[in-house]
Amino acid sequence: MGYLSTHVLDSAQGRPGKDIRVDLFAVADQQRTLLKTVYTNDDGRCDEPLLEKDDFKKGVYELVFHTTDYFRSQGVDLPDPAFLGEVVIRFGVASANEHYHVPLLIAPYSYSTYRGS
Repeated sequence: MGYLSTHVLDSAQGRPGKDIRVDLFAVADQQRTLLKTVYTNDDGRCDEPLLEKDDFKKGVYELVFHTTDYFRSQGVDLPDPAFLGEVVIRFGVASANEHYHVPLLIAPYSYSTYRGS
């Protein structure tokens, strides 16, 4: 069985993004359903998969990373409102038998993501 995981790297400071709130939504018919809220650990990862086993299904999902709170907690001077208050990544899962890893590399004014392993 496959599973979904994520982690956050703060590319501006060269370290893991710790204690970042991440909301996971399922998306169907343009409606979002909140499935889970987690916080990243000291390594920028979640302590367990976001979805796995029977909960991990083919479909469309969104990860919402609350980056403003993180950068402000790190002492970064951000405008109000911040340029990237939340980073939203919408992605599709075509096979629930595979591992989908969605990492986020963040800085106060940019981000990058990809399907990792």
